[in-house]
Amino acid sequence: MNKNTPLNPGMHPDLKIEVAIIGAGTSGLYTAYRLVTDKRFKPSDVQIFDMNEKLGGRLESVIMPGMNFWGELGGMRYLTSQEIVTNLIEGYPDPLDKQKRIPILKDIMTPVDFPMGEASKLLMYLRKERCLQNAWNVAQDKGEKLITRYYLNDDDLGFSSDQLFNKVIYDVLMADPWVAEKYGEKIKRGKTMYDYSFELTSVDWDDIKPRLVYNFPNSPYDKRKVNDLGFWNLLKDQVSQEGYEFLANAGGYYSNTINWNSAEAFPYMVGDFSADTKYKTIEEGYDSIAYAIANAYMEYDSEGATIWSENKLITFRKDHPLLTTHKYELTFLNLKTNTTWKVYANSIVLAMPRKSLELLDQNNFFFNVNENSKLNYNIRSVIMEPAFKILMGFPYPWWKELGIDHGHSITDLPMRQCYYFGTDEQTDNSMLLGSYGDMETETFWKALSDDKILFEVKAAKSASLKELHELDDVQATKLMVDELMAQLRELHGDQITIPEPYVTYFKDWTDDPFGAGYHAWKAGYLVKDVMPYMRKPVSNEHIHIIGEAYSDQQGWVEGAFCEAEKMLEEHYGLNRPYWLSPDYYLGY
Repeated sequence: MNKNTPLNPGMHPDLKIEVAIIGAGTSGLYTAYRLVTDKRFKPSDVQIFDMNEKLGGRLESVIMPGMNFWGELGGMRYLTSQEIVTNLIEGYPDPLDKQKRIPILKDIMTPVDFPMGEASKLLMYLRKERCLQNAWNVAQDKGEKLITRYYLNDDDLGFSSDQLFNKVIYDVLMADPWVAEKYGEKIKRGKTMYDYSFELTSVDWDDIKPRLVYNFPNSPYDKRKVNDLGFWNLLKDQVSQEGYEFLANAGGYYSNTINWNSAEAFPYMVGDFSADTKYKTIEEGYDSIAYAIANAYMEYDSEGATIWSENKLITFRKDHPLLTTHKYELTFLNLKTNTTWKVYANSIVLAMPRKSLELLDQNNFFFNVNENSKLNYNIRSVIMEPAFKILMGFPYPWWKELGIDHGHSITDLPMRQCYYFGTDEQTDNSMLLGSYGDMETETFWKALSDDKILFEVKAAKSASLKELHELDDVQATKLMVDELMAQLRELHGDQITIPEPYVTYFKDWTDDPFGAGYHAWKAGYLVKDVMPYMRKPVSNEHIHIIGEAYSDQQGWVEGAFCEAEKMLEEHYGLNRPYWLSPDYYLGY
C-alpha cells in the first residue's frame, strides 16, 4: 500500500482548469478519481487543492513506535452494507462467482474484521457501579430485571440501553397509524418484552422520516412531525429525564443523544438490520482508502493530475473582466511562502465540512447572506460534533488480565469509553484508544489539552527515545494523561494494576479547518430537501458542496462517497460506475 502519494506544495499562478476540487478528503478524492477515470475531462483539467500537508481529511492512521499495526485517530471502520466503500476496498462481486471479488483499485487493501469484543468480558461503569456489558441479558435470561442506579420508569426497568432505544423507536413508529399500516410487518416485537426488530430498508426510512407524526395525546409534542423534534426532547418525553441520562451514559456516546433531528436519529440508532452486516477495517490503516483513491487519480500525473497541498482557498469570484474562457477566479494562499495566487476554473467542488465552508470569504457572491440567504441557512443545518482522540502505547496489554481481548468499555466518566486496540506480538507493546467525541465532555478535556507541559515519552521495547521524540509535538499534555489514567483506573477497578503509558498521540478534530469530528442534522430541517440543495445550491452556478457533513450517513466515509456520486451523476452527467450495483440506494 503506497502512502507516498505525490503532493505539490508549490504554486502555478494563473493555472486554467475545468474543475477545481477543494478538499483532499474522501469526497474530493473520489470526485477527481471518477471524473478522470470516466474520461469526462482530461486529467490536467481536474485538480485538487487542500490546505493540509497530508491528504485524507478526517482519516488519519498512525503507527506508534514499538508496534507493528495501525492505530486510528479519525474514522476507523466501515459496514459491509456500505457498497461504495466496501467495493473500493474489497473489490466488487464477480458476476460469475459471487464468492470472488474483482479489484477496482490497484493498491491492495486487506479487509479485516473490526473486533467488537465480547459483552461478557467488557465493562460498564455508571454512577460508580461496575458491571459487565451483558449484565442486562444475564438478568433477563433468569427472568430478572437488572436494577441500576438510574430511577427509570416502571415500564423501562430491566432494559439495556440498546433495548430501551429500540423500545422508544418502536413505540413512536407504531403510534403513527400511517406507519403502522404501511410498515407494521417490518417493525416487530420479539419473543420477550425486551426484543424488537426493524426490517426497514434505507428506502423505507427515507419514506418514513419526513412524514412520521408524534402521536402521544398527553405530550407537549403531540401531533408534531418527528423531524421537527430534538432527540433529547423526544427521549425525555418517552422515558423521563432519568431515562434519558441512562441512555446517554450507557450508550457510550453523548453525541447520539444530543438534541439532533429525531427522524434522522431513528435509523441511525437502529443500525443496519441485515444480520450479515459486519464492521470491518483495513489492515494497512483505514486512511488507506483515501490514499488508494488518490493514487488511482495520480496515475495520470504525467497528464497533469495534481494534488496541491498546503494551499488554502481564500475566496472565489466571477464576472471578472479577464474571465473570458473560464467562469471563476479562485484565490489561494500558499502556506509555505505566504503568497497568494490565482486559479481559473469553470466549476468548483467544495468537498468540505461546515466549519471549512464558514472559514471561506463570507462576503463573496456565493456566500453573501444578502444575495443567498438560503445557502447561509442551510449551511447551518448541521450540528458540529467535537471529537478528540488519544492513542496510548503501553508496555503490555494489561486489559488481558480481565479477560478482555478487543472491543470497548463504557463509562459516564468524562473519558466515556476506551477501545482496546491491539498488541504487537513481537514486543507485547499495546495500544488503547481513549475517545471522547462528545459535546458534553469537550470543555472538560479542552481545559487539560490547553495546558503547556506535554507528556514525556519513555523508551520501550523496540522503541528508541530518538524515534519516540519525533512524536513530541503530537503528545497529549501531561495533565490530560494523568487525568485519563486516573479515570482508566477507576473504570477498571482495584483488582488490576495499570502501568503508565510510554507514548501518546493526541488529535483534536475541533481545530480549524475541520471544526468537528462529525456532524448531525438539526431538528426542523427537512433533510430530503437540504441534501440535494447542497449538491448545487445556486441553480445558475457550477458550484457544488459535498462530503460527510450534509449526507444521511454522517460520521461515515460512505456518506461522503454517496454525496459525491449523486453530485457526479446529477450535475456532471456521469453514469453509475460498473462496479456499483444499479439498485444500490444512494439516499436523497
